[in-house]
Amino acid sequence: MKVRIDDVIAYEVKKDIAERYFGFRKLIEEDKHDLESKIRQYSFILEKRITFDLIRIYILLKDEELIDSFLELTGLDKDLFFDPYFLSSNTIRQRVFEGIKIRGLLRSGKFKNLLLDCYQRLEFHAAQYMEKIEELKEINETIAEDIEVFYRQNDLGSILGFIRSIGSHGTSGTMEGGMEIGMAQSLEKKMLIPPPLPIEHYLPVLRPLPPYDAMKKELKKLIDRAYKLHDDASLDYLTSEKPAVKH
Repeated sequence: MKVRIDDVIAYEVKKDIAERYFGFRKLIEEDKHDLESKIRQYSFILEKRITFDLIRIYILLKDEELIDSFLELTGLDKDLFFDPYFLSSNTIRQRVFEGIKIRGLLRSGKFKNLLLDCYQRLEFHAAQYMEKIEELKEINETIAEDIEVFYRQNDLGSILGFIRSIGSHGTSGTMEGGMEIGMAQSLEKKMLIPPPLPIEHYLPVLRPLPPYDAMKKELKKLIDRAYKLHDDASLDYLTSEKPAVKH
């Protein structure tokens, strides 16, 4: 069987296009997978650390009006982080205060230090979280830019149009081995590699919290009011050491 030169050329062109496209797609899919892994990893900081820091503060403040004042001072979104159930659940209370160190001599001093310490941890974890968010944004933007550059250098519409124009017999655009126009358009749509969604789609972005030194005075006002809202049993529990339990 005689092999035509245009058959060989057509095969080599299609092979080269397929290798470039699927090789790039594999790299992008790997990058996206790594990004998703980092998103899951960094969400732990939000869910376990920041959320726990906030729940402790909510329980200590006790009153929703005081909690609203605290959230207004910090710029945190109440809808995102607050649930009234946090204030009434003994299970949550026991869980979030496990292993928390208590400082001070008098009960009132311990209570004050506990809330101030909670805010300092919150400030640290929120800053750490936002550093991770910026890292994720950079990775996300790099992936999106790589996809954009690839498509600038490899116009799928033109490539598929070219493939459609070459076949295994002669030079006609409808030759055997070529592609019908509708099929090419459908294939182009399927082959498109969508850019990753913005990081905000997966994780909330926080504004920087006011520094502890700037918040200390206002926090003490809230602490004085909150302390009077707790009964003796609650204060004794909150200001006593609760060793960490392995789960």
